[in-house]
This record gives sequence, structure tokens and C-alpha cells, in this order.
Amino acid sequence: MTRPTITQDMISAYDEYTHLTLDRRGFMEKLTKLAGSGAAAAAIAPMLAASNAAAQQVPEDDNRLVAEDITYPGGNGEMQGYLVRMRDAANPMPSVIVIHENRGLNPHIRDVARRLALQGFLVLAPDFLSPDGGTPEDEDRAREMIGALDAAETIANATATLAFLEGHESSNGRVGAVGFCWGGGMVNDLAGASEDLVAGVAYYGRQAAVDQVPNIRAALMLHYAGLDDRINAGIEAYEAALKEHGVEYQLFMYEGSNHAFNNDTSSARFDPVAAAVAWERTLDFFREKLATPA
Repeated sequence: MTRPTITQDMISAYDEYTHLTLDRRGFMEKLTKLAGSGAAAAAIAPMLAASNAAAQQVPEDDNRLVAEDITYPGGNGEMQGYLVRMRDAANPMPSVIVIHENRGLNPHIRDVARRLALQGFLVLAPDFLSPDGGTPEDEDRAREMIGALDAAETIANATATLAFLEGHESSNGRVGAVGFCWGGGMVNDLAGASEDLVAGVAYYGRQAAVDQVPNIRAALMLHYAGLDDRINAGIEAYEAALKEHGVEYQLFMYEGSNHAFNNDTSSARFDPVAAAVAWERTLDFFREKLATPA
């Protein structure tokens, strides 16, 4: 069977559905018009979406790792998270928070946490839907719940996550954060909210409010997709503010790539070349910034 042709308009429609105001029915109607038939739309939709079946690069039971679901103190209540480290790691370790997309703490983000842990980091992937019972299996429901989160409470939970990881017995006390999509925006917000964040990496994330930029002490690495007009609209003002206030940052634009280019569970949007380059830059950045000072 010939692989359906996926156009940029289709990808934009999916982005409108998952990030803006288009509901599932409206998305499928729009996709049907773009694809030419309901059958074609039905074939294309799963290629645009993320597939948990394709989420795993590192097995959950990889014997090189110690991985566990934990609870820890949040800003005002209990947080849930996924904590991973190398089984034979020498303490203390540089530490990284992995912040999920607007789908919540799903199998893909857990896999990203394991990938980072194999590089020698103590990794915690928090579930920011913990106040509402945790991430549901239904992605549409998860997105609704993410959209309804209280911003101040969420930032409080992020800073509490940072404090927990900073004080963990296996941590060297130097904590970075990496986030994707919604999580990328959270990395920017956390940098503005806590002076204790050492390094932040935001993948195609909403920029922090300009009035928060003077508070940023973390070094930042910002990855953007060239075709991501929605997120990229905020770059100019953010970059100007970062320069004005002397924030250390690196900004990379991956031309020809779409929003979520790093998510290898979405075959239509995943860009293996851009993802590989961005990942190596991220690892090198964290190794440099989070190393225990000599």
C-alpha cells in the first residue's frame, strides 16, 4: 500500500487540534477535506499522532538502570514522578528534570528519562497532573487537564521538584531541566521562577514572560523548529530580553522541521536528523553545566 502524502497543512491542522481550539471532530473534518476522503484521513491521522507502541528505545526493565515511580512533596500536596539512574552509578550525579508535553507523563517521556539516565544523569520526570490524580491514558483528556492547570500551583510544583532533586542523596546538587512542547514552556518558566536551576533546555516551548527574564540565572539552550510559526512568533521578543539582561543562552533553529521534531513516536513530524543533532547538543550542554565543580 502506498504511504499517504502528508502535507504541511495537515500538520498545521493537527497542531491546531492539539494546542489550540480545534476539537477532534473539527480536526477530522478538516483533515478529510485536505486528504480528499474519509478513508485517507483515517489513514493519515495515526501518522500525525503519537504512538505509545513506538515510544520505547530503552526497555523498561533494562538491567543497567534502576527506575521507580515515586512520590515526593510538591508545592501544596504530593507529586508523583518517575526516577531513574544507572544501577552502577557513582554518587553524586548531575541531575535533570524531564518535563512532559501536554499529553502528561506518558511512555515516551518515561523513555526519554531512561535515555538520559543511561548518559550518567540522575533523572526525575514529574507528573504535573498529580494534583488531579495523575496522567490519564486518554490523551485528549490529558490535554484538557493540562489546559486547566493553575499556573501558580504548577510553578510551585516545578520548584518543589527542583528542590527535591537538588537535595536527593544521589544528586551532586546541580540540577538542569529539559522539556518538550508544553514542557519546554515550563522550563522557561522555571528558569524565571527559581535561581537554583543551573541549566535549562527548551524544545519548541513557549517563551517565558519578558518581565520574568531579569530573574533568570540558569544557562539556557533553546531548540526551535523552522516550520513552527505558532511558537516561533515569540522568539524575537524573548531573545531581545535575554540579551538585554545578560542571560547566557544558545538558540538553534532547525529549518524544515516541525513542532515536536524530537518526538520519535509521531512518524509524520519526527525529524531524525534534527532530533539527533539537538540531542547531542543537549547532552553536551548538561555535561558541561551540571558537572561537579573541580
